[in-house]
Amino acid sequence: MQIDAVDQRIIALLVADARASYADIGSRVSLSAPAVKRRVDRLRSAGVIRGFTAVVDPAAVGWTTEAFVELFCAGRTTPAQIGVAARRHPEVVGAYTVSGEADALVHLRAADIAHLEEALERLRAESFVTSTRSTIVLSRLVESPGVGPSTG
Repeated sequence: MQIDAVDQRIIALLVADARASYADIGSRVSLSAPAVKRRVDRLRSAGVIRGFTAVVDPAAVGWTTEAFVELFCAGRTTPAQIGVAARRHPEVVGAYTVSGEADALVHLRAADIAHLEEALERLRAESFVTSTRSTIVLSRLVESPGVGPSTG
């Protein structure tokens, strides 16, 4: 599917505010609301836009402690195995295969250090995990809700 500059602006506007109306988006990209809807429908059908979601402030729900955990895995552990295991833990907000010494990087959020430790112990108990190395986040400096050019 070919994505033009107008599609890119629509995507960026939806990333910034998924609740923006088609009329509002249309006024910013010089299209009518029905034309924006047709483009969004086409982008959804093509799988470019996979869905719409709410972005929840972790502090508002009490999960203010976070860490990045490098996983070192046994033998021929596959990315699929890591993904399945990561999904079993509600504290996991992201899991990635990475280059370097570690096999994967897992982003955890928890209520406090005790909760983080408990989540880490459960993650370490996965049969393929041989060791971990953790880094606790002290403060967030930059966080972007999605991809795409600035909507300025």
